[in-house]
Amino acid sequence: MAHTYDELSKMTVVQLREIADGIEHEATKGHSTMHKEKLLPALCIALGIEAHVHHQVVGLNKDQIKAEIRGLKEKRAAAIESHNGEELKQVRHKIRNLKRLLRKSIV
Repeated sequence: MAHTYDELSKMTVVQLREIADGIEHEATKGHSTMHKEKLLPALCIALGIEAHVHHQVVGLNKDQIKAEIRGLKEKRAAAIESHNGEELKQVRHKIRNLKRLLRKSIV
C-alpha cells in the first residue's frame, strides 16, 4: 500500500511501527523503540517518500511573481550602488509585498 507523508504524519506511533514491521530496510532497524519524530523520517526514507509537505499556491501565477521579485532584486542592488535611498525603500517595499502575497496564497 502506498503512503504519503500526510497520511504517515497523522498516524500514531503504534500504527507507524506496524508499517515498519513489514519493511526490511536499514533506516527502520530498531523501529520498535523509536519515537514518532525519529520513526517518521526513517519510514519516509525506507518507502522513498519525501519527508516534507509541498505547499500549493492557489490563484496566482507563482513563476511570474518570482520573476518580478528577481527583477526587483536587481533594481535593489543598483539602488544600493547608486546610494539612492528613496528608490531603495520603494523597491524593498515592493519585494516585501510580493513575498507576503505569495505566502498568503499558499494552501
